[in-house]
Amino acid sequence: MGGYGECAQGVVGAGGVVLDVRDRPGPPPLRFECAPGGRLLLRQGERPVLLGREEEGGCSREGLFVHRLAGYRSPLPPPRSARQRRPGNWVHQYARWLEEAPQDGPLHEGRWHLGERHRFPTYVWWGDFLRDWPGGHLDWCRGGWEGVVPLRPLSPEDDPRVKAYRKHAREGTLAPVLLWWVTLLDGWVILDGHDRAVASLAEGRTPPCVVLTRLPDEEDWRRTADEVTQGHERSMEQLAARPADADAERQRDTLVRAYGDVMSSLPYEEAPTPSWPLPGGAPAWDALARAAMFQFRSD
Repeated sequence: MGGYGECAQGVVGAGGVVLDVRDRPGPPPLRFECAPGGRLLLRQGERPVLLGREEEGGCSREGLFVHRLAGYRSPLPPPRSARQRRPGNWVHQYARWLEEAPQDGPLHEGRWHLGERHRFPTYVWWGDFLRDWPGGHLDWCRGGWEGVVPLRPLSPEDDPRVKAYRKHAREGTLAPVLLWWVTLLDGWVILDGHDRAVASLAEGRTPPCVVLTRLPDEEDWRRTADEVTQGHERSMEQLAARPADADAERQRDTLVRAYGDVMSSLPYEEAPTPSWPLPGGAPAWDALARAAMFQFRSD
């Protein structure tokens, strides 16, 4: 792994670290695989943990039916109570844990961002949090979904572990939930902290989170930067050909500020979540789906 460095700011959120992952060409242990017909599979090692299929309807992308399977493993160790009460940088801690335990996580070669997030639109946790197990529906037709998908069944609010985490939530010492932003779902999946999410919500609080996001590769954002620069230079040349006046000066200042904002954000914009071909294609996905439906007949 190449290591990580500080990230001053970016579209993905202020602060955090950028992970420069090297010598992991992929596919990673936790990966999405796709097959024709809108079929989607999230696999951890050789174990399928989520099946998805796009819904056809009036919208160009109506939604996604998902079905989770048992066996998901968190890539992070459980945070001890004493560790949660000590001040510390959870972003750096999670980065170290992901670096030291690559066997269950989604990291592969490229650039990634890890950053804290404490505020979400209300609907993320209080409307589009997929509490039902094992099935669910992600509604893409209302301007996007942007909800949260758990990868294991949620514990009840009176579960002993959840009750312990609820105390941390009330004290403000709860370790963050680790979310992974997945463009294929138009939402997040919980990589670690299912019980901590339940505990926060049971206390009427938005769970504190650290969000993992894929960043564009350097050659991609530099290519975009060259295109933006060429467009900016043309605009500045056109403006320079006009008679100098106060309005032209204001437009020049606006163009310069906008150019600076775009150029500073390009390295940190969210990149699409990669996927790999599903071995066996659609027939293999269909066989997994039949087995899952046999196991959960009520679906």
